[in-house]
Amino acid sequence: MGRNSPRSHREHGEKLKPVHYRIAQTHISLQPFLVDSRDLMNTAKDHSPLVEFRDVSFAVNGGPPIIDRLSLAVERGETMVLLGESGCGKTTTLRLVNRLLTPTSGEVVVEGKASTAWDPIQLRRRTGYVIQEAGLFPHFTVAENVGLVPGLEGWDEARISARVTELLLLVGLDADKFSQRYPRELSGGQRQRVGVARALAADPPLLLMDEPFGALDPLTRASLQKEFAELKSRLGKTVIFVTHDVREALLLGSRIALMAAGRIVLLRTPQEFATSDNKLARAYLETLRSEFVIAP
Repeated sequence: MGRNSPRSHREHGEKLKPVHYRIAQTHISLQPFLVDSRDLMNTAKDHSPLVEFRDVSFAVNGGPPIIDRLSLAVERGETMVLLGESGCGKTTTLRLVNRLLTPTSGEVVVEGKASTAWDPIQLRRRTGYVIQEAGLFPHFTVAENVGLVPGLEGWDEARISARVTELLLLVGLDADKFSQRYPRELSGGQRQRVGVARALAADPPLLLMDEPFGALDPLTRASLQKEFAELKSRLGKTVIFVTHDVREALLLGSRIALMAAGRIVLLRTPQEFATSDNKLARAYLETLRSEFVIAP
């Protein structure tokens, strides 16, 4: 495995230590936001990547590439964070996975099969998808939103009802209180919780999350980030997570793929990212300066 592999720390058995990143001769402790990537991957049994980009490019109508010869392997059980500025191609990369878009060249492989070889409907049912504002159907109740994919998969009503109750509890919502409400009757944080529950409903192996907490107020966002970090660790899902927030990337990622102009310019664990000399990574870390307690 290469130096960027999420297995490298685990195989060497090294103990991860608090990381301090030096900015302008000042030490900033990142320890509260860093996670041990070994813990996030300890449920992975199959060592083949769940998702793999093989020299993938994507352009519209012969224009300049939005994604430019991207190669990336997403290991089973990890959370791969795609970090970058608006327009860098991270959301386009995400949409190539569940075939909302198809590559102009190269190949995206999901569960060992090219995305273009999948039936698109079946591929999307194997992939939970969470976006900003959750994307809930406004004319469906919470229970109907969460139970949508299981219903399409032919589950009986009793099984769907039990699954809805289970998942609402999992994301911190009382089924008796919330299952018959409509999205307009929920707060932003509650809608995002329902969106996560819906994405998990048919127990897909893969979650795609496109800045799911980006539209929330800071306190709600921080709360949901912490809850999601704990939830994904318990469930052992593979997650591809898009964000422009480096704090979120450090908190949630097993690895961080830093993107610019449709390419990955840096691929590191959070610990490695925090000490990288890459100029773009350093610029992101600089934005954290006011959020951390400055160590003497």
